[in-house]
Amino acid sequence: MSERFVVVPVDGGVGVAEEGEHSDAVVADPAPDTGGSSSSSGSAGGAAEEKEAGEDSVFEQQDTSAVVPILEYNREPNKYGDGVPKENSPFINNTDNDKGNSYDGTNMALFEEEMDSNPMVSSLLNKLANYTNLTQGAQEHEEAEDDEGPKKKAVKSPQMGTFMGVYLPCLQNILGVILFLRLTWIVGTAGILESLAIVGLCCSCTMLTAISMSAIATNGVVPAGGSYYMISRSLGPEFGGAVGLCFYLGTTFAGSMYILGTIEILLTYIVPKAAIFVAEKKEDEADALLNNMRVYGTCCLALMAVVVFVGVKYVNKLALVFLACVILSILAIYAGVIKTIFEPPDFPVCMLGNRTLQNHNFDRCLKTEVIDNVTVTTKLWRLFCDGPEINATCNEYFVNNNVTSVQGIPGLTSGVISENMWSEYGPLAMLVENKKLIAVGGSDSAQDIYMPYVVNDITTFFTLLVGIYFPSVTGIMAGSNRSGDLRDAQKSIPIGTILAIATTSIIYITCVVLFGACIEGVLLRDKFGDSVKGNLVIGTLSWPSPWVIVIGSFFSCCGAGLQSLTGAPRLLQAIARDGIVPFLQVFGHGKANGEPTWALLLTAGICEIGILIASLDAVAPILSMFFLMCYLFVNLACAVQTLLRTPNWRPRFKYYHWALSFLGMSLCLALMFISSWYYAIVAMAIASCIYKYIEYRGAEKEWGDGIRGLSLNAARYALIRLEEAPPHTKNWRPQLLVLLNLDSDQGVKHPRLLSLTTQLKAGKGLTIVGNVLEGTYLTKEAEAKKAEQNIKSSMSTERTKGFCHVVVSSNLRDGFSHLIQSAGLGGMKHNTVLMAWPGTWRQSNDSQSWKNFIETVRETTAAHQALLVAKNVDSFPTNQDRLGEGTIDVWWVVHDGGMLMLLPFLLRQHKVWRKCKMRIFTVAQMDDNSIQMKKDLQMFLYHLRLDAEVEVVEMHDNDISAFTYEKTLMMEQRSQMLKQMQLSRTEREREAQLIHDRNTASHATINDKAESGPERVHMTWTKDKLFTERNRNRECNANVAVRDLFNMKPEWESLNQSNVRRMHTAIKLNEVVVNKSQGAHLVLLNMPGPPKNRGGDENYMEFLEVLLEGLNRVLLVRGGGREVITIYS
Repeated sequence: MSERFVVVPVDGGVGVAEEGEHSDAVVADPAPDTGGSSSSSGSAGGAAEEKEAGEDSVFEQQDTSAVVPILEYNREPNKYGDGVPKENSPFINNTDNDKGNSYDGTNMALFEEEMDSNPMVSSLLNKLANYTNLTQGAQEHEEAEDDEGPKKKAVKSPQMGTFMGVYLPCLQNILGVILFLRLTWIVGTAGILESLAIVGLCCSCTMLTAISMSAIATNGVVPAGGSYYMISRSLGPEFGGAVGLCFYLGTTFAGSMYILGTIEILLTYIVPKAAIFVAEKKEDEADALLNNMRVYGTCCLALMAVVVFVGVKYVNKLALVFLACVILSILAIYAGVIKTIFEPPDFPVCMLGNRTLQNHNFDRCLKTEVIDNVTVTTKLWRLFCDGPEINATCNEYFVNNNVTSVQGIPGLTSGVISENMWSEYGPLAMLVENKKLIAVGGSDSAQDIYMPYVVNDITTFFTLLVGIYFPSVTGIMAGSNRSGDLRDAQKSIPIGTILAIATTSIIYITCVVLFGACIEGVLLRDKFGDSVKGNLVIGTLSWPSPWVIVIGSFFSCCGAGLQSLTGAPRLLQAIARDGIVPFLQVFGHGKANGEPTWALLLTAGICEIGILIASLDAVAPILSMFFLMCYLFVNLACAVQTLLRTPNWRPRFKYYHWALSFLGMSLCLALMFISSWYYAIVAMAIASCIYKYIEYRGAEKEWGDGIRGLSLNAARYALIRLEEAPPHTKNWRPQLLVLLNLDSDQGVKHPRLLSLTTQLKAGKGLTIVGNVLEGTYLTKEAEAKKAEQNIKSSMSTERTKGFCHVVVSSNLRDGFSHLIQSAGLGGMKHNTVLMAWPGTWRQSNDSQSWKNFIETVRETTAAHQALLVAKNVDSFPTNQDRLGEGTIDVWWVVHDGGMLMLLPFLLRQHKVWRKCKMRIFTVAQMDDNSIQMKKDLQMFLYHLRLDAEVEVVEMHDNDISAFTYEKTLMMEQRSQMLKQMQLSRTEREREAQLIHDRNTASHATINDKAESGPERVHMTWTKDKLFTERNRNRECNANVAVRDLFNMKPEWESLNQSNVRRMHTAIKLNEVVVNKSQGAHLVLLNMPGPPKNRGGDENYMEFLEVLLEGLNRVLLVRGGGREVITIYS
């Protein structure tokens, strides 16, 4: 480590790390987790007693020799906050292990009350020194078997350097089966130039990905899980889970590919006679080979799974042997190339005309030979003729062309490189031919498939070869996966990975050129070496013997298969233990030592699918897709983090740039579609499904990922744009501030208010659910958090999408005022307040409840915000209800910007209200033509594109009834009594009941009388009409007052005439509304404003009660002073 930690003593009792002796050491606390500091007894005496008992104090003299030579980091994925929603650092706010510790000293007494949350620097460094760096790898699982009880082994410091820890593992993972089994065939089919293009594309992709990966891997500690951890912590749990599972599938199918490669080497080159299925006819050979691969592959998979289950330590110990096999094989190839300059090996290829022959069933490349002066036919003759006789009937092409023998390995100086420059693509069953040889064609080409020619076993084209080749450059994550074992991971990972990719790229490029320069084209295109007696083509080039390559590649494939079966289950276990994919939880469990048993079983099952496919060429593009998708998101993660410039993005690796990451991402995407567009679409569909599943069902995680940072940047940009101008009428929708009431246990009183919110909003726009607690924040902090949790829980239950805002204020009045003023951010603020009607305001001991309600109405008006008040909110339908045929009745008394029109339309978008019809009632004036008014209103609704029934209601302008006077008198008397006498709750309820009974009796008497008179309008359309009506009202009221003066009771004379008129309006409007809309599912009604004189506030509540009497579900609506609906497009 390059940093130097020096512990500075605050008194003589603190151990100091001598700078000269321990430049990289820190003082270790002998008992960091067992109460090394004195216990928090709360008294100096208690602390002294514990010191006497022999416990170590932080400030006692420490043994300076007790030092830890290196900082060690624990990289378990679920430890220190990786598996919980809120990041929990091991160094701050983590007091679980230190609750028994207290501060004992005087020098830092100023900070002693904060020691629980903000530890001393010495304590921080002590925890750092004990923060171990070992992974959940195979070695630790095996060591765990030997642990006895709670006693743990001492953790060894990681000692692996760049070469052993990163370079060689990456080399071993990158070089493998494709190099040995398919590279010669790719060079022969694509030609040297196009092969170099394939190698260049793939190696560039991995190099750019390695640069991005190095930046991410050096930006902090990368725990077990490797690439999955990097992507999930950079791009969030949804992307991390989707790409992590894709990487897991890629690793699993890589295991299938390595096992298939192992069996292909075994059955084709080592013991061909071990085949169970033997083809009797040449055309059946391909099917027989596939069936053999399936049987032997399944057996090999079962054997490898048992080895991994029994003990991975054997796999790890053999890793060096497998690596040695790879290196020796490559050295043998280069040695063989050099030898061809002086002495090319003798591997003749038999040609009939220009066609290549399979050299299995004949020993001499001759039609006939002379033995004892007698011309006899050879075994080759019998393959093309009916019999061994000279005069036998033979294949026409065989008769017309001579047999020649060409050297399969002409050597480096032969000039064959010029012939192998260009591609030789062709369809299935195309004959492998040497175009420079002269041949005379036969008439019956249909018989060629039955003859022993070397043919294409698949249709070849450039993009197919890209998909087959790409797995040979994967494996670049091996170093980052082992970062726990490295001495300096942040230095070793970039250097080792990039060097390994550079080395393997050089090996691949030189191999392409050397193969094309040394080997005859027909032999290069002979995939299985049939023309050289079934030898591995690359083996024919090697020195000293082809068996070096055969045996080396066999063990290399075995080792790679075992490592895939070891790594894939651990990756799945890391994903399962993160808890982001609920149905994978079972795969997080394993044996007592942590071995992922269930994950191994699933991996073996998926691996078997690849083996049943049985073709190496068909499996390779599948795993190419999954690896390419993983690399794509590594590049995306680096690019996003770089562009966002998040404060935590501080990689030690500096040679990266967002443009390189975008180039790598684009290259990955291009290679996916180049390799196989349909596989690419399937892989993306799988990743998308996993993403949406995690988003919908997965646990919420907060990992500080880049996508969240991207969202914040996008939100900031959008908010700044929104604040530039208010929304146009066409874009206006109610952005709700919902004011909730809570009970004494901080539970939501009216959850149906949230149901109404959901039905009104349908997840669109802004919803803020607010509540106010009375008190101070310091004393109510716990209650505020509990209230917030309860509200969020209710919002989740009612499917209300939005934000929760709980405010603690000295009084409710100010709290609601603060919410109305400050809720929201920038242009994303509420424009509508939704609240419940205070149904118990008459029975309440405290008049403050209804006063707060009225003040809220006034403040929303002052803030130019709309107001919705739901009466009898508990009777509103839930989200699960489905209302049948019925109506939503709108009583449009005054024009308030169109809110009354818009709300029913929004409600009917929800399935609860979908079957309800909309009815609009309005009130006509005396001098208006109600028939024409109805037509105008219908036309207005037509232009608004709203379907509704229209009815113009005519209200009779009769004299103010005795009932109205009596009702007003009782209201004012009650108000006076409550002001003069502080009645108890019981008395107030009794009086309220008495008043209610008298009202009911009086109302019944008055209703028996017939009512007659002209009609009058309460609705205003224009400013002129408003002034006209006001003047007429004043005249009418004056006439009424004179006319009724002789009929008044003495106590009526003192009544406030304004209250009388208001009560009259409330009673008459209530009668009409009840008459027309008592059976409606919902009634929307203009809400009258509160009086300007605050002395009449209680009377205002009475007016509203009278107005709403006899109605079940009512939504009082008060506009915000602007048009919210328009007829224009």
